[in-house]
Amino acid sequence: MDLVESGFRTLIRRTVRGRLGGVWLRGEIPAGGAILALNHHSWWDGYVIGEVCWSVGTRPYLLMDDANLDRLPFFRNLGVLGAHELRKAVRLAKSGELVWLFPEGALCPPSGLGDLKPGAAWLSKAADVPLVPVALRVVLRGHAYPEAFVRFGRPATDLGPALSAELAALDADVRANDPERPLPGYLRLRHGQSSDGERLDLPSRVLASLLKRGWLGGVRA
Repeated sequence: MDLVESGFRTLIRRTVRGRLGGVWLRGEIPAGGAILALNHHSWWDGYVIGEVCWSVGTRPYLLMDDANLDRLPFFRNLGVLGAHELRKAVRLAKSGELVWLFPEGALCPPSGLGDLKPGAAWLSKAADVPLVPVALRVVLRGHAYPEAFVRFGRPATDLGPALSAELAALDADVRANDPERPLPGYLRLRHGQSSDGERLDLPSRVLASLLKRGWLGGVRA
C-alpha cells in the first residue's frame, strides 16, 4: 500500500468513526468474486463500502461515474474504477475480487429504487460470478449520529425485484424496532461516535442509584 492510499484510507475511516454512530451488517459477504449491486441514496454510501471492504481485508473496487472520478482522482488510489472500465471490472471479479456498483447510475432520493441500468447483470454474466443485491441505508434513529445499515441478499438473476425486496426488508427493520436499540439480526462492523445520551447513560444511572439510596441528599425509597 502506498502512502497516498494509506493516507486517504485513514482519513475516510476516521470520518466514518467520527461522524456515524456505527456500521451494521446483515447477511453474508461473498467469499469469492462477485458483483455487488446497491441502491445509492446517501452521500455516505461510498465511505460505507470502503469501511466494509477494509474491515474484511479487501479493496473497495467500486465503479464510479467518470465525471465524479475526474473531480476526485484520489479515489483511484483506493481501488475505485471509472464507469467505463468494464473490462477491468470483469478481470477483477474473475480473479476473486468483490466489485461494487450503483445500478441506478446516480444519487437518488431515499425512497424506492430508481430505474436500474443493465451494467450489473452484464458484468455478472461476463465474469461468470454471482450478482448480489445489497441494500444500504444511512439513517438517523434514536441517537445524535446517523447509523449505516448494510443488508446482503442472496445471488439473484433478476436484480430489480431482488434489490427492491432487500431494501424494503431493511426499511421494515428500521421502522419496526426501538430506535434507541440495535436492530435485531444486524452485527456491528464498526463502532462509531456515541451521542451525548449514550455517554451520559452510565453516570446518570449511578447518580440515580445514589439519590435513591439517600447518599447525595435524596430521599430513601
